[in-house]
Amino acid sequence: MRIFSFLLVFMLTCSHAFADQVTLKNGDRLSGEILKSDEKSLTLKTEFAGEVKIDWSAVTNVESSQDMTVGLKEGKTVSGTVNTTGENVVITPKSGQPVEVPKSTVVAMRNPAEQAAYHKSMYPGMMEGWKGGLNFGFALTRGNSEAKNLNLAFNAVRTGHRDKLTLYANSIYATNDAEAASPHTTANNIGGGARYDRDITSRIFGFGNTDFYADDLQGLDLRSVVGGGLGFHAIKREKTTLDLLGGANYTHESYTTETRDFAALQFGDEFMHAIGTGTVVKQNLYFFPDLKETGEYRMTFTFGTVTKISKWLGWQNSFGDIYVSNPAPIPGRDIKKNDIVLTTGLNFTFTR
Repeated sequence: MRIFSFLLVFMLTCSHAFADQVTLKNGDRLSGEILKSDEKSLTLKTEFAGEVKIDWSAVTNVESSQDMTVGLKEGKTVSGTVNTTGENVVITPKSGQPVEVPKSTVVAMRNPAEQAAYHKSMYPGMMEGWKGGLNFGFALTRGNSEAKNLNLAFNAVRTGHRDKLTLYANSIYATNDAEAASPHTTANNIGGGARYDRDITSRIFGFGNTDFYADDLQGLDLRSVVGGGLGFHAIKREKTTLDLLGGANYTHESYTTETRDFAALQFGDEFMHAIGTGTVVKQNLYFFPDLKETGEYRMTFTFGTVTKISKWLGWQNSFGDIYVSNPAPIPGRDIKKNDIVLTTGLNFTFTR
């Protein structure tokens, strides 16, 4: 019995001895496992309180029993056990001399598990790091009116350390099923595309894009656009981003009555803002002046919101306007220059 008690006390003592230690300004000492830190806070996993986030300004001393990956402001990383001495941090690798740096130059610390997760998020495989959603809306009427409406939209974004790949597709189909209705199909358009961004500096990036669009009622069988250019991260914060873009593209349009091929410039902006933790607002505006027919242009504008209902379900609203200054004429049909689309429905989110 004495041997069992001795072993129990020994294991508990060793467990406490090898735990990471964080000392606060008020003299309190917390034991546990240091998970990670940034310039504002440190996250400690404790046995009974779970994960605790501590303001760095309240920390006076840190002692890690495990190797930590320490990121410095100049972009370098050092791995080893961590101890603080006054306003400096000492990193002691398994082999080699200790490295002492000012505490103010440390931008991040991560334990092995957090470092592996961070590296995976920065350099995901082709099938990893995706976030996106599928929007769905449907309406059906019978009785005095007979109509149906279906709208689908898909978007997915894969973000790496210095690049981003965006995919999208959307479709709207609507009919008026009354016998006297003409035309019976009141909306039938589908679009999709992809864009790849690559950071050149922290603010400037290059991009390449391709887009496809068809609109039955406008007589547009297919519009194909291939382009690219440079962008500028005017705002790049966690909850708010604003990108300004400029470049050129080549456009091929196949209408029922004619075919067009031309080069055009492209200018635009993309804005995103998170309202609290439940709603995201997005707005895009693009302007495409024709270089072949001076004075002719195309413009697209979208504005949408997604409000989170649960982890995987949300409610989306979207408004879009596609303007073409010179749509191809179709005999016997009044072709409008604007196509305005308003949709609402469910949003199913996914991550991979």
